[in-house]
Parts: sequence; structure tokens; C-alpha cells
Amino acid sequence: MLIEPVDITPAACKAIREIMKRKDIPEGYGLRIYVQDQGISCGATNYSLGFDKKSETDIDYSVAGIPVFIKKMEAVHLAGLTLDYITENDITGFSFTRDD
Repeated sequence: MLIEPVDITPAACKAIREIMKRKDIPEGYGLRIYVQDQGISCGATNYSLGFDKKSETDIDYSVAGIPVFIKKMEAVHLAGLTLDYITENDITGFSFTRDD
């Protein structure tokens, strides 16, 4: 894999590893980043995360030892995104931003 469509910050990597441990995600699974299917929409694109096994139609790469899987068809929509984990005031969670 020559490119990594989504950059993942150290804070996000730490949170992902903690979730994988807490949820006892099995060996062979990795982080799946995908475009959430909203049907026909004029609004912003929504991105989602989950844990899954690699499929034949995936781009795969590793960030800080975390396997990352993205469908080849979705890579163009995800390219240039950064996944971060935010803990500010009353807000805690993953956040996607685009490097424009």
C-alpha cells in the first residue's frame, strides 16, 4: 500500500487500542473506516468506524500497529481525512477533519 487515505492521530490510536482491548476484539480484526450510507443526500458526508476482518475489496495499512481497512471504492471519499480523538469540556469522541 503506497498511500494511507486516512491519517490517524496518536490520541485516536490510543483510544482505538483501549476499545479493542475492552471489547476483546479478536486477532485478525482491524479498524474499518467507511462512508456511512445515507441514501440520496444533499448534506455532508458521514464517516463511521467499526471493527472487521479484511476483505478482498479493501485497501489495508497499519498505523501504530493497528490494522486499518477501507473499501477501495470508498478510498477517494476518505482521502485527506484525519481521525482524531477529542476530549474537551463535555465532548469526548472520535472526530474526522479534512486536510484542505
